[in-house]
Amino acid sequence: MSWSTIIKSRRDWEVIPNLHDYRDARRTFSWDKARRELDGLPGNLGLNIAHEAVDRHAAGPRANHLALRWLGKKGEVQDYSYAELRDLTNRFANLLQRLGVGKGDRVFVLAGRIPELYITALGTLKNRSIFCPLFSAFGPEPIRARMTIGQAKVLVTTESLYQRKVAGLRSSLPFLEHVLLVSEGQKPAEMPGTYDYHRLMNDARSQFTIGSTDPEDLALLHFTSGTTGTPKGAVHAHNAVVAHHITGKLALDFHKDDVFWCTADPGWVTGTSYGIIAPLTNGITSIVDEGDFDAERWYRVLQDQKVSVWYTAPTAIRMMMKSGTGLVRKYNLRNLRFLASVGEPLNPEAVVWGQQALGRPFHDNWWQTETGGIMIANYAGVDIRPGSMGRPLPGIDAAIVRKTEEGCVEEIKESGVQGELALRPGWPSMFRAYWNDPERYKKCFTGGWYLTGDLAKRDEDGYFWFVGRADDVIKTSGHLIGPFEVESVLVEHKAVAEAGVIGKPDPVAMEVVKAFVSLKDGYEPSDALRRELLGFARTRLGAVVAPKEIQFLPTLPKTRSGKIMRRLLKARELGLPEGDISTLEGT
Repeated sequence: MSWSTIIKSRRDWEVIPNLHDYRDARRTFSWDKARRELDGLPGNLGLNIAHEAVDRHAAGPRANHLALRWLGKKGEVQDYSYAELRDLTNRFANLLQRLGVGKGDRVFVLAGRIPELYITALGTLKNRSIFCPLFSAFGPEPIRARMTIGQAKVLVTTESLYQRKVAGLRSSLPFLEHVLLVSEGQKPAEMPGTYDYHRLMNDARSQFTIGSTDPEDLALLHFTSGTTGTPKGAVHAHNAVVAHHITGKLALDFHKDDVFWCTADPGWVTGTSYGIIAPLTNGITSIVDEGDFDAERWYRVLQDQKVSVWYTAPTAIRMMMKSGTGLVRKYNLRNLRFLASVGEPLNPEAVVWGQQALGRPFHDNWWQTETGGIMIANYAGVDIRPGSMGRPLPGIDAAIVRKTEEGCVEEIKESGVQGELALRPGWPSMFRAYWNDPERYKKCFTGGWYLTGDLAKRDEDGYFWFVGRADDVIKTSGHLIGPFEVESVLVEHKAVAEAGVIGKPDPVAMEVVKAFVSLKDGYEPSDALRRELLGFARTRLGAVVAPKEIQFLPTLPKTRSGKIMRRLLKARELGLPEGDISTLEGT
């Protein structure tokens, strides 16, 4: 698929796209104008995400409009109107106040896609506490690390997740004061040091007044992985809602009668920004499916729920492609109007497959945990270049840059030249800090640019094309995995002397985590030990983070200063040129 391939935007629009003239949209856009689409708190008391997502609709003509429809694994369906969502989130905000949880306190959630997660998120924001989601597939070690860094005061989780992953960590979480358990059976389990979530909710009042909220008050804490050290906690302010709202409208083309399905888990930033906030601020209906990926189930959800706008991930799309077009033909998907993808580059074949199998192409877009919202996109009313990230949103200035020998940053003006993707700071959802790590935050900004760490190119028409990461972070199934976090757990095993971790290309997941291990004296490589190490890592890290492959090596390549050369491990794995090895130990 060449760069010149274009899928022309349809002109027989069922509804006129919110962005159908790209140049005019960029020319006339301003963030002040976007802010005026939201109400602000009554009495001019500031800007609060939960008010814009729920309360302003509950107080108006959309009070009884369906806000969330939850689909349980076993076929259960629960509907929540905007008015009902207001009352439930009010109860949770009151619950927090009764527990002495206030503005700025961190409320963590470890749960699958259950209604309580969404209610907790919005109720936390009403209370002006900071919402911190965790992915339920994490193992104990990633959970402990993130809750320690974020100094978690409250944890909302399920009985089974608490027993399996958290109970053994309590002594190492000194800031954790309250654990609220969502029961999974007829009778709540009695566990020491925990509260029954629903009992507290039933006792809480359904009236709540949101306090004065400065747009720069902190609202969201999302963790992302780095190449070294601990996970990074990217912090976003309530002002991010301006970007959530307008990018939902422009990049995902939300219209008032849409039924929207974002398949992402709120444990990742996409599942919060676009699985919770953006559809609600736009007043539309959002589908939440508790079930794991299954092609037939997903087609059935699209058909039965009459989904019109669908936002999913490239890994899922490629898995659906493997099931063939015969399966999709069994379902009536005529309500689908707009398909979008995020998490990793979407290969051109997948874009075209959407057109052939679903009658609509997938529109890829790009953003990061740090950006808080979509920055670059292919739009409903604009031609698609399959394989491209698209073009910057109105209000977003993006460029390809390189660092000079003097350490400065200069913009690359020529098309087709690879460099680092950079953004001009100042959009509302830009992260405000890495939690308690100002030096790490400061390093992200140089010469008036936010440096994304992603390598990209730009073509002559202004479309951006992803090339790869500038660092060692592994991108697998839309998730960023820090190699250091995996290496640290592996070396805790009694047999392991050293570990180096890389991303190995994979046709479905984009990359899988592969570990190279050298053993201590007295231990010999074997299939049994390999299986033991894989199981050890999976238990500690969870299925998403743990390596899928382990290879034993007598020694790992290191620099003279003792740093493992992941670059060299990857080059040797893939049969690529080894490049400069002048710093290699022993040379």
